[in-house]
Amino acid sequence: MFELSLAAFTASFALILLAEMGDKTQFLAMSMASKYNVYKVILGIFLAIAVNFALTVAIGQILTTILPIDVISLAASVSFIAFGLWTIRGEKSKVENQKVSRFGITATVALTFFIAEFGDKTELATISLTAQYQSAVSIFIGAVLAMLVADGIGIVIGVVLCKRIPERILKWISATIFVLFGLIGVYEVLPAKIGLSYTALVLSILTVFSVSAVLILVRKTKNEFHFAKKGSM
Repeated sequence: MFELSLAAFTASFALILLAEMGDKTQFLAMSMASKYNVYKVILGIFLAIAVNFALTVAIGQILTTILPIDVISLAASVSFIAFGLWTIRGEKSKVENQKVSRFGITATVALTFFIAEFGDKTELATISLTAQYQSAVSIFIGAVLAMLVADGIGIVIGVVLCKRIPERILKWISATIFVLFGLIGVYEVLPAKIGLSYTALVLSILTVFSVSAVLILVRKTKNEFHFAKKGSM
């Protein structure tokens, strides 16, 4: 029978909430809430958080023996660069968006959050708390609620910004934040593995790639816009 611990729950909720404030996944929640149906975003976030922390609490220290946490963090960082570029890509037609939103928004949000949280400081903190308090259920509940509160704040901010700031500007802000988070994440992992010189080279390559991809996406978006405008005339 599982025993609940108020001390474990309180420690988990407070620590994860503080760790998540201003974190990349909070900005991710903000961005997605400005683009997609809020309820589907919340559901996707909840599913991702629940599965992620269930695995973290259940597997604990074993997770790091299966796959080094640095590898997970590096993969998450690169995925954020990709997400930043994906944010500013050209929009599809309304019909295509309806098909995607009907079947794919919740799954997309859940998968993105699941990958983003893998190897994050909140996951590491949860592993430490589980080992310290030996109350898996209390830690799990506290961590999930803390993440929902923090990301809920991000969603509220995202919805408000969407009403006050043009969508194009919001896209560029979001894309810049995610690419920066990705580059910072790469910088936090690689120096200890390959040294500062090679890390600088990798960051330079990723930066050049990101800038080139942005230019291509901007050109593609402009061409699609002009084509759509011409077709409607």
